[in-house]
Amino acid sequence: MSQESAPELAGEEIRWEAVRRARERARIARWDLDVAVFLFVVMIIVIILLFQDIGIGIVAPIAIFGLSTVWIVGWRRGRQLYQGFYDEELVRLERELETEKEKEKKEKKIGKTIEETIEETVQRALRERWK
Repeated sequence: MSQESAPELAGEEIRWEAVRRARERARIARWDLDVAVFLFVVMIIVIILLFQDIGIGIVAPIAIFGLSTVWIVGWRRGRQLYQGFYDEELVRLERELETEKEKEKKEKKIGKTIEETIEETVQRALRERWK
């Protein structure tokens, strides 16, 4: 997968690239230490209840509730992270695009200056030659 630079993107493409990068970052960061600890707590409670000879009719709903809670917390966290990452990526890509445009303007200006310098040198040489 090649990573495109911001100058190669424009308008809607910048938004789609920001969406893609934000989704990827949010997916990676969705499960943090708090969610993992909660999941282990649910697992420990289920194991303790099973060792205490508590019926599966009571243990199963507790396990389902715990797993559902973990999923909901991860989903909400992923949504929040996605929005933050999307905003960051959009700003960063737009800034890269502006920077690249400024760089191109400077290069054009330098090229123009070089052309003018060369032209002036040629004109000066021609004037000296005609004198």
